[in-house]
Amino acid sequence: MIDEIRGGVRDSWAVALGLIPLGLAFGLLMTQVGFAWWWTPIFSVLIYAGSMEYLAVSLITAGVGPVSAAVTGLMVNFRHIFYGLTFPRHLVSSGAGRAYSTYALTDESYAIASARRPSSGIHVLTIQVFCQLMWVIPGIVGALAGLVVPSGIQGMEFALVALFVVLAWETFRNNRDLSLILLAGGLAVLVGLVAPDQLLMIALSAYFLALIGRYLCPGLDRALEWRV
Repeated sequence: MIDEIRGGVRDSWAVALGLIPLGLAFGLLMTQVGFAWWWTPIFSVLIYAGSMEYLAVSLITAGVGPVSAAVTGLMVNFRHIFYGLTFPRHLVSSGAGRAYSTYALTDESYAIASARRPSSGIHVLTIQVFCQLMWVIPGIVGALAGLVVPSGIQGMEFALVALFVVLAWETFRNNRDLSLILLAGGLAVLVGLVAPDQLLMIALSAYFLALIGRYLCPGLDRALEWRV
């Protein structure tokens, strides 16, 4: 068990470190827009979806209604439906553990599990717990710091971009099929030109359908494969 916990921390520490400046930035944002510092851990536990947490702050401060907020949340996190199809939640044996694993499924934990391929349920849960701690704790620190740090600090939000670059690279190292990157990028550009307001949901859905097509047609998959 100890070895599995150590393995989960070892596999996730690099990505988890990338969550620290992101959590700090979120905590700073919360206090600087007028929330009490203790709202930060409430957001990070009840919502626990990085991009949606940032968006929730804007939705609340703008006075958006619950129905519009729910639809927006569905659109932003629609990709998690596809994550759940291949995330190794089946390795977790207990009902409580599976419930937590479903709740704690994020871009980061999915990317780590896809790249590292956990060997047990404890390994999976360690990755998810560690990632959440590295989001919640820095968020609290950032919120407290926001009480004394002058407003107007910019640039920390770039941590989100840097983090996704790391996740993409780690996943590519595990499966060096360049055609997957070109397919995803091509769909993103195409949808961005046709329907920019729905880019994430439409592009991700199209990519998922393309992957299913490649899986069902091994000949097509071999023809498109471009390993480097």
